[in-house]
Formats: sequence, structure tokens, C-alpha cells
Amino acid sequence: MRLAILIFAFAFSMGAALADPLPSWRDGEAKSNILSFVREAVQPGNPAYIVPAERIAVFDNDGTLWAEQPFYFQLAYAIDRVGEMAKNNPDMLAQNPVLEAAAEGDMQGVLASGHDGLLDVIAASHSGMTTGDFKQSVGEWLASARHPTSGQRYHQMVYQPMIELLVYLRDNDFKTYIVSGGGIDFIRVFSEQVYGIPPEQVIGSSIRSEFQVTETTAETVKLPELFFYDDKAGKPVAINHHIGRRPVFAGGNSDGDHQMLQYTDRGGDRPGFALLIHHTDAEREWAYDKGSTIGGLDNALTEARERGWTVVDMKNDWRTVFSFQLGAQ
Repeated sequence: MRLAILIFAFAFSMGAALADPLPSWRDGEAKSNILSFVREAVQPGNPAYIVPAERIAVFDNDGTLWAEQPFYFQLAYAIDRVGEMAKNNPDMLAQNPVLEAAAEGDMQGVLASGHDGLLDVIAASHSGMTTGDFKQSVGEWLASARHPTSGQRYHQMVYQPMIELLVYLRDNDFKTYIVSGGGIDFIRVFSEQVYGIPPEQVIGSSIRSEFQVTETTAETVKLPELFFYDDKAGKPVAINHHIGRRPVFAGGNSDGDHQMLQYTDRGGDRPGFALLIHHTDAEREWAYDKGSTIGGLDNALTEARERGWTVVDMKNDWRTVFSFQLGAQ
């Protein structure tokens, strides 16, 4: 009996060891590179060994962990909120064509307004609320709003292969962070439930807040003014500010992530792992890169090929794209 138990335990442990930690990834260079990097990083005595305290992995959100087409999801929330606000306060739209477009649900009109117009919509829809009220508002929106193409709730539009990667890294004592151009408080509403990433490990853009205290409350209240834009060169700055360690693994999908990948790749004596998601699957998701107003990818892809970064061809490297598709399969 004891021998049978030992044999079963050995077989079980071998089966667990041989289990594929990335089942939604097809066998190929991208998957092999990831597995090799992690195996070497956690093996004491290996020249590529990384002590657990320095196993920092950072990921963009929009287009890397969840979809970003046909528009950024936070922008969808902001437009919906402006529409609701305008019903009670139509004067807020006066002499502001961008807010008028938002109130009418004209996404293309808002996008055509450029960076400044987007900031106007974000400021109008986010400011004036306490941080707690804002998070409640986002939570209620996520529970009811639907993606225009898939019909799924927005927080269900997550990439199953990336969820598996996050779990695999954490199973090997990596600490996973989100570093996004999206709003820090917006992402913090769902990051732990959806990605297993707690709110204190989310870095993102933010508008200014002020502290307001009364006899019964003490709250931070959002103001209509940009505080920090966490994109492009801002990402390495934010990583240093919030984390204080250089990442050894970084994942992104656009030129907005280019500098974060450079920061990880050029780590001195120990170069990090740079992962670039290339949207090539027009059938299961979307195909876009250079010239796209959402998630444009040009310079980062060029450097990825020059420096040997791992580029994920979504069409060929992923068996499954979205987590909600697993049930159907």
C-alpha cells in the first residue's frame, strides 16, 4: 500500500510538472521564449537567475491584457457618463463641441478631437466625484455596459493567453503590475477580480484630486485637471516612482509602450524580457498596427525585430483569444 501511494504521488507530481502552464498558447517561438526565460530566471546557479525580490513584471492594459477596439473602454464609460450628466445639466455642453459629441454618443467625433478633446471628456465625466463614488460608478457601468461588437461586458474582453501568463509568472514568484495609459482608478475597480493584480500594483494616468474633510467625512475629490499621463516616456518614470525597481519582464502592444519595453530590455548586465503583442487576427479580434488611431504600432515593432524582442503574432500564436470563448470551445 505504501509503495502504491508513493508511486501515485510521484506520478501526480510528474504530471503537474509536465502540465502546460500556457495552454492557450500554440507551440512556437513566442511560447518557447517565455518558458525558457522563466525557467532560467528561477533556477539558482543559472547565469540568468533573478532573485525573487527583483522579479518585477509590468504590463500595459489596453490592447495587451484586454481589447481596445473599436475604442478605448474607459472612453466608452466617459461618453456614457457625459450623456447621463447632460440630461440633468445641458448647460455643461455650451460652446464645447467635443462634449456635445460625447453627449450624442458620437465616438468618432470625440476621437477626431485629438488628445485635448479626449481630456475634456475625461475631465467632465470624472471630476467632481469622490474617489469612492467614481469607483462605484465604474463598477455599476461595468456590470451593465456591453461591448458593441461582441455583446460581452467590457471586463470579459480579456485575453485568455495573457491571464495564463500572469498566473504563470506569479506561480514563479514574479510580482505583476499594470502600467497603463488608462486611468489608474478606473483600472483599480476590476484589476484584482479580473487579473489577480491588486489595486496597489496598478499604475496609470490620473487627474488631480484634493482632500476634503468635514465633521463626518474625509475624502479625496477628483478635479478637472490632468495630473499625470502614463504613456510613452512617462511609463518608465512612473515605474521608477511607484515601484522603485527596474522590470525584468514587460508586455505591451503599441508605440505607447515602446519606452517601457526599452527600459526593461536595457537593464545593464541583465537584460529583461520584452514582449510585444501584434494584433494580426482580423477574424477573432482585429488586425491593426501602423497608422491606427487606437493602439498604433510602428517604431516599437521595428525595434522589436532589430533587438530580438519576442513578438506575439496573435493569429498564429494564440489558440484562444478571449477568456469568454473557453466555454464555447
